[in-house]
Amino acid sequence: MKRATNDIRLNKLIPWAALAILLAATLAFSTTSQARIAAASQARDVAGQQRYPGEHWEKVSSPEELGYSSERLRQAREYSETISTAAVMIIVDGVVLDEWGETSRHFNVHSIRKSFLSALYGIHVNEGNINLSLTMRRLGIDDNEPSLTDTEKRATVHQLLKARSGVYHPALYESAGMKASRPERYSHEPGTFWYYNNWDFNVLGTLFRNLTKTDIFREFGRRIAGPLGMEDFDVNLCRYVWGRDSVHPAYPFRMTARDMARFGLLYLRMGRWEDRQIVPRKWVDDSVIPYSDAGNSGGYGYLWWIAANGRHLPNVTLEDGTYSARGAGGHYILVIPTYDMVIVHRVNTDGRNSVSSGEFGRLVQMILSAKM
Repeated sequence: MKRATNDIRLNKLIPWAALAILLAATLAFSTTSQARIAAASQARDVAGQQRYPGEHWEKVSSPEELGYSSERLRQAREYSETISTAAVMIIVDGVVLDEWGETSRHFNVHSIRKSFLSALYGIHVNEGNINLSLTMRRLGIDDNEPSLTDTEKRATVHQLLKARSGVYHPALYESAGMKASRPERYSHEPGTFWYYNNWDFNVLGTLFRNLTKTDIFREFGRRIAGPLGMEDFDVNLCRYVWGRDSVHPAYPFRMTARDMARFGLLYLRMGRWEDRQIVPRKWVDDSVIPYSDAGNSGGYGYLWWIAANGRHLPNVTLEDGTYSARGAGGHYILVIPTYDMVIVHRVNTDGRNSVSSGEFGRLVQMILSAKM
């Protein structure tokens, strides 16, 4: 996972000034980019073009039917064969524009697990099972020695969702880059600084299990995989990862590209699947607002990466309103509402392969350039 950076200018300002600037940026994003997304979605509704897969994905007989060049998509596919791409699915208008590779093979999704958990949070917050304003102290959260201080225990569930807890305790399932970039313990108070923090993400898993009295993987199967008709989801392939550094386990999923494409389409359709609202629309809206500056990756929402000011991936310019779930080694669910498109990219990271963000960005640019 490419390490993201915090906006230094904001952190040097006094807290209230920084908050005012961040709030203004958030409101500007919400009233412009999301307005365009909503308008595009409404236009498709009026035209009666909201399509969803049935038991299996429908694939167009020719990309030209949807206004894309077969030749240019062939070039994109050929490029992907020069890097370590294992599978690609491109969804446009709810059908498969193109696909190649091992789309039915289960791979570790790595940090895409966090976006899956975000969707589950949205469902249970809406049902009143989770209160985002509760603090770690109120919820009884602590960790191995050196345990949390009174200040750290003031972090709220809401701040964890934004990766702004200010708790820099060792965490499980961290990459070497994450460990190296972890801020010094006690260096920032809750809510004042963004850092891509596995402690936050893993504690969110613990809290979800405690507050809903459910298992993450089984609840995903019941509330999301089942209603979406995922073809390959197998709860027995998912597992918790425990270790000495922390009492809060990671929760990696193993999933196929074609099932991940259904999840991407769910978010592209604002949490709706056919005639059912699976994830509350407001939660989807709130999840893809850039609450924090994430450097070259754009911004960070509720466990989603958000395009901001032309920044999201190298080698391609994506409009604000685009967002992605990302996993180490080159796993992506990229949602591009202005194209009515979802791109899923997989890598066989079990075999220690990887695709850089720059390589994936170039592939995305080639796919978008196929539009005639």
